[in-house]
Amino acid sequence: MKRLFVLPVLALFAMSFALVSTNYNVDVTSSNIVWNGYKVTGSHTGNVKVKSGKLNIDGGKLTGGSFEIDMNSITCTDMTGGGADKLVGHLKSDDFFGVATYPTAKFVISRAIAIDTKGNYKIIGNLTIKSTTKEIKFNANVTEADGVVKATGKITIDRSEFDVRFGSGSFFDSLGDKTIYDEFDMNVSLVAKK
Repeated sequence: MKRLFVLPVLALFAMSFALVSTNYNVDVTSSNIVWNGYKVTGSHTGNVKVKSGKLNIDGGKLTGGSFEIDMNSITCTDMTGGGADKLVGHLKSDDFFGVATYPTAKFVISRAIAIDTKGNYKIIGNLTIKSTTKEIKFNANVTEADGVVKATGKITIDRSEFDVRFGSGSFFDSLGDKTIYDEFDMNVSLVAKK
């Protein structure tokens, strides 16, 4: 009788270990974010570094995670010299991201919904920029092989929702060709390892 009781308990114990979520730490040297900002007269692009992060994989599927962005690492790649320096300085200033006060931004996954069996997901989570946290949604691709997780996704952000209002036509009239569009993109590429 004891034997009949012990076998199911051992099976449940073994299953609980098999279903435990594995944390993969983001390799910040292999990860990167490319940003794209748009204005009436054109656009600018650059990079910003990932400061830290983790991805949770359970049974081969993404179940959660988070990453922090080092806002002090903003660069501009479509210009060089003084023009690039001026743009980066302005983006770091209080007109935009106020990095002296808010040196990091953060994204935390609240739900990862598998779309198919090819690693495509709908990601829902909370993005914090400056002192504002908003729920955002975007599609991502996440794959795991040989102990390495690779995750890519394009996030479109309305900066006006995060109190980044400089040059925004949503808040200022008569900007004309000096208008900077509210939405900008972040193309996130994360590499994470056990």
